[in-house]
Order: sequence, then structure tokens, then C-alpha cells
Amino acid sequence: MLTKLYHSPVGKKVVTGITGIALTLFVLVHMTGNLAFFADETGEAYNRYSHFLTHQLGLLFYAIEIVLLLIFLLHLSIGVNIWLGKRRARPRPYDTYRTAGGPSRQTVSSRSMVLTGVIVLAFTVWHLVSFKYGTYYDSPPYDGVGVIRDIALLVRERFATPLYGIGYPAVMLLLAVHLRHGVWSAFQSLGAVRPAATPAVYGAGTLVGIAIGIGFLVLPLAIFFQFV
Repeated sequence: MLTKLYHSPVGKKVVTGITGIALTLFVLVHMTGNLAFFADETGEAYNRYSHFLTHQLGLLFYAIEIVLLLIFLLHLSIGVNIWLGKRRARPRPYDTYRTAGGPSRQTVSSRSMVLTGVIVLAFTVWHLVSFKYGTYYDSPPYDGVGVIRDIALLVRERFATPLYGIGYPAVMLLLAVHLRHGVWSAFQSLGAVRPAATPAVYGAGTLVGIAIGIGFLVLPLAIFFQFV
């Protein structure tokens, strides 16, 4: 039954919607955690937050990571599968794109979902290599936890360089473009949007995309331009 659900057009939309919402919630939580960097000038709050996630949550943290990885891969694979199906159905692309009005919502965001998704995937690998598996610095001793990883120092070091200070925000803008259409599309795929509410939900998706994009832009740009 699960196999039939995965391969059916309706099933693909449902799974894409559920996984898309789950990933959006994760990105929102991750963005909020990043803002802990601004809690103090020493980076202690940020380091304690990171230490709590990676050490004090124990096996739960690794279980969450595995689940997120599976959700990410499932979301991407179905998205690419849907895109390939559309390409097979229409090998020659349209000469021009124009929205049909109403529920079609033909925009740059909707037409570039696969492209922005693949870029975000590549960025995620780069992000993990750079930070999760990046240089390990020891922090000063903190009350209650002692010496822990000084991830704040690594973040400051990375974002001070043009590659990260400019490249990271550029990808975050693409993420905002992806979410602009993705949030609305997810709720539509789940049948949670009534026709009368479509403009409001689409507007909310746009706001969510912009908010998350700005939230991720603040930290690298603030460090790169030496505001913090």
C-alpha cells in the first residue's frame, strides 16, 4: 500500500506536502537557534545551545538527525520524480510561461523548485562539512559544563571570509524562493486550502519564506561586515 501511495500522483503530492512542512518547521527552529549567537558577545549562549543539542539530548539527537535525513531525501526524490514525469509528458518546454490564474500560481518560485532544491541539498552537505564536522575549538570553561566546543568561534571565523560571508546568504535567498511556493504548495497538496483562502495561504507562504531568508541572512552578514 505504501508503494502504491509513493508511485501514485496523489500520494506523491501528499508525501511531498508532509515532508515539506516537516522540513520547513526544522529550518525555522534551526534559524531561531542561530540567533542565539547574538545573546552575548562571548558566544557562551550559542556554545551552550550547541552543546545541549549534541551532548545533553544524547541518542535522541542522533535519532532526530536520521529522521531528518530520511525526510530530506524522500522530499527531494519525489520532487525530482515529479519533475522528470512532467518532462517526459512534455519534452519540449513552453516558449513562454504565463499564469492561468486561480490555483496555478505560475511564478519563478514554482518553476525553479527542483533547481533550488538541489542547490539547497548541495549547500546542506557543504554546511555540515564546514560546521558540524569543521574545526574543533575548545571554549573557555563554563560553569556547569566545563570546557565544550567553541562553535561560536568557528562560525565567526567562517563567516568572516567572502566564500561564507557572501555565499551563505546567496543560498539563503534561494531557500526563501523555494519556501515561497513550497509552503503554499504543501498545504494545497494536503487539501488543507479552500479556494477562498488560497490568496491568504499563498501570502503567508511568501512571508514565511522571506522571514526565514532574513533570519538566516542576519548572522553571516553581521559577522562579515563586522557588526558583531
